[in-house]
Amino acid sequence: MTIPYFPGCTLSTQASGYDRSGRAVAAALEMPLEDLPEWQCCGATFPLATDNSMALVAPTRLLAEAERAGGHVTTLCAICFHVLRRTQVALAEKPEALERINWFTETPYEGGARVSHFLGLLRDEVGWEGVTARVTRPLAGLKVAPYYGCLLLRPEREIGLDDAETPTLLHDCLAALGAEAVSFPYEVECCGAYLSVSQPELPRQLSQEIVASARAHGAQALVTACPLCQYNLDSAQRPQNGEGVAANALPILYFTQLMAVALGLEEESWGLEGHVVDPRPLFEKIGDRLRSRLES
Repeated sequence: MTIPYFPGCTLSTQASGYDRSGRAVAAALEMPLEDLPEWQCCGATFPLATDNSMALVAPTRLLAEAERAGGHVTTLCAICFHVLRRTQVALAEKPEALERINWFTETPYEGGARVSHFLGLLRDEVGWEGVTARVTRPLAGLKVAPYYGCLLLRPEREIGLDDAETPTLLHDCLAALGAEAVSFPYEVECCGAYLSVSQPELPRQLSQEIVASARAHGAQALVTACPLCQYNLDSAQRPQNGEGVAANALPILYFTQLMAVALGLEEESWGLEGHVVDPRPLFEKIGDRLRSRLES
């Protein structure tokens, strides 16, 4: 079963490791991702001015592409999912806006596309038991803090992926891989997201607080579904003056990277290059534990 897929701009550039590991995991689960034939940037933000239908042109074009590709599109990027899902809901509730956009684009969207996040497909189509059945390198002994951030879940009425205050989606994914999900108070708090350019010190401070909280609760790593969250949390652990990271720095991983490891996929598919905090020592420990268990 091939899944129409919208990679988005960031996963095609700075977050290519997320894209590579996601594609590899999807293929291993017999649901390979196939790019929409013609895709463009979704706009990266959902407009605050809800009466400005022209701001929805880009995501509407993507929904039209999804409609022509079979009526469904999935994505890995939490930001892309947020924009596409909210656009889907907005156009369903405001047919006059859809009519105006269709007149402008001349590539009509009929309102029949379904937007999913890959995590939702894992839960609803494969099932967590199905994921566990395919694990060959269980992440036993690894304590990971699931970090949802804000765009993946909110606003809950429109997004509808999980409970926005007490989510379980990433927790369940980690449990299916054999890891221990470490809950902590900041798991649904904002990392500062779009303020990285205008007020860079604020997301750095917020990100440091998030990482410190996860560490204080015993986490050895954090996992996320958002490339902007990954960047903020990871880069906040790099000293502003100097190189290297602290000895107690936590790797910031995409959930697909942990899945690729647990499913026994080739290391080339993990996509670990480019991380500020190198996750590879963490996986070396997992390999040592697995070898010890097999030899005993």
